[in-house]
Amino acid sequence: MLLKRTNVAPCLFQQRALSGAEAVNALRPFYFAVHPDFFGQHPREREVNENSLKRLNGYLENLQKPGLHSVKPVKLTFYVRDTKDGSDVQTELTPGFRSVSITLHTSDVLSTVMNVLKSCSLSVEHMKGLKGSTAVSQSPPGGEVPFYRPIKWDKSYYTFTGFRDPEQELEQARRVEPTLSLWLRKIEPEATKKHIASLPRREELKRLTKELCHKFDLVDIRWQRSWGVAHRCSQLQSLSRLSQQNPEALNTLQGHTVVFADLSGMNASGHVLLGTTDVHHQWTKLFRQLPSYRSLQQQTDLLKDRISFLLGGAQVGHVETLGLVQPIAEHYSTLSTFHKSLMSQHLRLHPRSLQGLTTSLENDRSNPSLHEMGHFIIPTKCDPHKLQVFLQSHAAEARQRNQRKILLQEEEEALLKQCVHSLSLKSLRKDPSVSSSQMITCCKRLLEQRSPLMQGLHICVSHFYSVLQDGDLCVPWHWKS
Repeated sequence: MLLKRTNVAPCLFQQRALSGAEAVNALRPFYFAVHPDFFGQHPREREVNENSLKRLNGYLENLQKPGLHSVKPVKLTFYVRDTKDGSDVQTELTPGFRSVSITLHTSDVLSTVMNVLKSCSLSVEHMKGLKGSTAVSQSPPGGEVPFYRPIKWDKSYYTFTGFRDPEQELEQARRVEPTLSLWLRKIEPEATKKHIASLPRREELKRLTKELCHKFDLVDIRWQRSWGVAHRCSQLQSLSRLSQQNPEALNTLQGHTVVFADLSGMNASGHVLLGTTDVHHQWTKLFRQLPSYRSLQQQTDLLKDRISFLLGGAQVGHVETLGLVQPIAEHYSTLSTFHKSLMSQHLRLHPRSLQGLTTSLENDRSNPSLHEMGHFIIPTKCDPHKLQVFLQSHAAEARQRNQRKILLQEEEEALLKQCVHSLSLKSLRKDPSVSSSQMITCCKRLLEQRSPLMQGLHICVSHFYSVLQDGDLCVPWHWKS
């Protein structure tokens, strides 16, 4: 009755707040166009973009604070690398990019993201599915269900993030897959040309990695995504520039592994994550927080030891899955929940009955299971008695599978070295989704075929054929002969 009286439209929408991670993903085409690291030859424009990004990130952070109902409008200026012409955008005299003014005035993250993308004349096609997924609506008249539109990202998103383009993969799968020899003959000139062009960048990447590791006593430098050499060089150059401007800030990195990732922080393995879309002041803020992160890591290790004792000596591990990173705070919370569950009802396991075995915890499972590689997968919330019965009854099988895994890894490593030497490859690696047994099968067949067209190239064993931007070749592990 109230709806009729006030003539409210029959279709009501209630939008939930976009999370920080979703906002970062949605803004990737924008970050790709304005990030300061791409303006190395233009210090003034780089400084403008860095300051504007700092203010934009602060604005987005404020929108996510609970209880905030209004925000003060903020006017920003960005220099945007040219992607396409826009009639409503002022053309900058400096070639290669243009100046864009943006006024932030909306009170929710989703509207702000849309405003930024549209102001920079960037595609918002990928936002349609996101808007549909963040709205809860009544059924429209006639009982029709709104059609769900999946997110369709701009092509620059896949170039920047290292994610695979599903449309491109689907198109590749539709084509008739050629034999390995035919495919190599077709693409070898292109791959060789790209590889030769990438050599200076590869040397620069190697030099910067070695220099930074030595200067700040880093264990290693890694990347969460399969970015190209140029992007990785750009990220290392940014870190190197920060080390020159503020060398004391990086001293806290000593003894750590640095991973360039989607978001800054520390992961469950204790590695320092540097968000590739963050600017220097955000990295510096993270470096100041590292003592607190290390304290949390120590608490996490102590909690793992207590859980291991309760589980008969089985170690609590953490499995990173295909580019997904679990923050250490989330990992600690998972361990704490599981530990409280175990303490509520004591297990009757001999202190060393499961020694040498490993476990991993997962929040979205209801029953414990045994992975094919020999480690136990345990739900965070699991009945202790049921868990005890499962662990005791599957301990012998877990040891057998674990031993089989070790033998497979040893065979895989030996065949990989043999392939690199016998086929004169620059390198040979595999995609994380390729198992050891699949890699072994592929390596044995490569040694049998001994194609001379692979000499001097970088090979990645995957699930499809592809020539990457730096001349690396992706070869399906089950390639046709």
